[in-house]
Parts: sequence; structure tokens; C-alpha cells
Amino acid sequence: MNQLRLDPLTGRWVVVSIDRAERPAAFLQRSAPVQADVKRPCPFCPGNEESTPPALETYGASGSWLVRVVPNLYPAFEGDQPFVVEHRGPIYTQATAGGIHEVLVLSPDHDGAWDRISDEQAGIVMAAIRDRIEEHSAVPGLRYSQAIVNAGREAGASVEHPHGQLLGMSFVPRELAEEQAGFARFAGRCLLCTTVDAEEDCGYRVVYADERVLVICPFWSGTPFEMLVIPRTHGPHLYRASPADLVAVGRSLRSVLGQLRDRLGDVAYNLVFHSAPYRAQEPYHWHVHIWPKLTTQAGFELGTGVLINIVAPEQATEELRVAVPAL
Repeated sequence: MNQLRLDPLTGRWVVVSIDRAERPAAFLQRSAPVQADVKRPCPFCPGNEESTPPALETYGASGSWLVRVVPNLYPAFEGDQPFVVEHRGPIYTQATAGGIHEVLVLSPDHDGAWDRISDEQAGIVMAAIRDRIEEHSAVPGLRYSQAIVNAGREAGASVEHPHGQLLGMSFVPRELAEEQAGFARFAGRCLLCTTVDAEEDCGYRVVYADERVLVICPFWSGTPFEMLVIPRTHGPHLYRASPADLVAVGRSLRSVLGQLRDRLGDVAYNLVFHSAPYRAQEPYHWHVHIWPKLTTQAGFELGTGVLINIVAPEQATEELRVAVPAL
């Protein structure tokens, strides 16, 4: 039976329609190499550091690096212009796009995707994300940082070597504003703290659990095998999280992404780290979204903003939980 389920983070409805999964070729696999020219030297491999601007940060022993942060050669946001809105006609409004756009190289290993790195390496990546967001937060005029990892061409990657992006911007994007509103609407204590308790009580959608992190296929999943990573320690800001929580989140991502690969093969996915705007306080609880790119959005989704999920999150959890120790 098809269902409508409400996403309390954004206030949007999603459709869970498992019958549509019976259609031929319901899931997408990676269809093409990320880079058009696979013979070109990889700009992110050790020995090719001159292919990028000088590093902003490196992590690792002297003379080598484990994680590297460099400016993006093609930034979406750059410069220190203040955020100024200009109305140029009855329907024409524009603003300056100052800010920061950086590339986070996850590992010196060209095949070192998040599901293949060590727990220690995953912790270093999380520390780099924390450090860079903290650095952004001190820049006058900036309000919010978005950390993402696009794995696979279908997810938006343009270089094969595993990497992420960090964008510091002078405005709060709509998705974050909608989540902030979702936390404010929720009656009671924190929305995600309540989610942790409720999901552990019922157990239907828990993919991974340890003493610091819970990973679920959320009740309101809008895409097949979508996951939500929730640190148990409440806090609005990723860059103020404890080292232990950051390491635990990195480890949980490595585990569940490995399960995703084992279950579905080499599928593309997006990791999106959501943390409160720098100077925003409660109510908010930082978290990570995992969105596998298994289906495409068609006219209904684009026209209404209502996602159609062809795999119930309860079914997805049963398939992803196979390799997880008993809770």
C-alpha cells in the first residue's frame, strides 16, 4: 500500500510507493567514468600537488599527508564582498556571491573512498571538516558552511579521486532554514534526540548503533536506501563537537557506506553534513544525510517537490543491517 509520510525536518511530504520498484531497471548503477579524460594525471594523488593551488591545511606526518585541503579552482563562492542584495526590476533580484570554496582530499589513495578508509583516516577527515568550518566561522560576513562529498558522476563528482567540498557562504540556504524551522515547530525536546529514542524503542529502521552514533533509514525517507547519521550527544554545531563524537561519526559512515556497496554495488551517493549556521543556537542538532543516487527525479518530483521512494525504509534497513552486530 502506498503511503504519504511527513518529513519533520523540512515539513515536506514524501510518497513511499514500493510497487514502483517492480518496474524494469528501477535502480541506477554508475554508468560512466567520472573524468572524461582518464589518462590525465590525477590532481589529487601524491606527487601531483603542483596541479592544485597551495594547500590551506594538510594532515599527516612530516613529509607526507593523509588529508589535504586546497582552494577550489572553479569556486561557486569567492572573495570578501559583503552580502548586498540588489533589486534590478520587478522580478530581478541578485546579490554578491562572496565566500569560500575548498576541496577536501579524503586520502592519498586514489581508491580511498570513505567506505574503504580506516577508522583512523575517517576520524582525520572529520577533524579536517571541523577545523575548516571553525576557520570559516571567524571570517566576517560569512554565516554558514556546507560540507559535502559527491561520490560518482551521477552524484556530481568531476574528479575520480575521493574528495569532498567545503563552501562558506554569506547566507543561510533554504534547506537549512527549513530544517531550523522544523526543529522550532517540534513540540517537546530536540527533534533528533527524540528520533534516536523512538527509533531505538521500535528498532525497525536502525542500521547501525554504538554508544555515540545512531544511523537510521528515516521513516520519512524520500529516496531508496537513504540514511541519516545522528550523533547521540546533542549539539547544534559540528565544529564544536567532541573529538570522540567526530571519530564515531566518521567510523559509522565508513561502516554503513561499506554495507551500501556490499548490498547494491558501486552506486553513486551524496554525503551532506548539516550543522547550524555559525551564530545560530538552539534548537538544532547537527547530523549527516546519505543519499544514494539510485533513481532519477521525474516531472512529478520536479513539479511538486514531493519525492517518490520505491523502497520502504523498513525494507532498506533489513537489507543494510545484515553486517551490523546485534544491537
